[in-house]
Amino acid sequence: QVQLVESGGGLVQAGGSLRLSCAASGRTFSSSYMGWFRQAPGKEREFVAAIRWSSARTYYADSVKGRFTISRDNAKNTVYLQMNSLKPEDTAVYYCADRVQNTIVEPTASTNYDFWGQGTQVTVSS
Repeated sequence: QVQLVESGGGLVQAGGSLRLSCAASGRTFSSSYMGWFRQAPGKEREFVAAIRWSSARTYYADSVKGRFTISRDNAKNTVYLQMNSLKPEDTAVYYCADRVQNTIVEPTASTNYDFWGQGTQVTVSS
């Protein structure tokens, strides 16, 4: 069973930056994809960014492209989300997700992930 622990959330002013981390443990095989999703109050969970573990290919939602960067550290089994130029509309609970099945899938779909973290709150004030 894979455990994902997110950290790095908090309160920041608009225009500021935060870096989220997601550490994975209990994994027997390498991850296939790791991703970040977010959910704001009253809204559905939405895709933010993902990374293919083997190639480091990255994927981004249009709303964060150019502002957010996803990266991974193989040795630490950790994925990061660097968030710059934050906006109030980025306020949400951010979830880390892990896919262990080694098949190529659409990484933007939450249903393609096997394990989820508990979430970390990001609040951007105007």
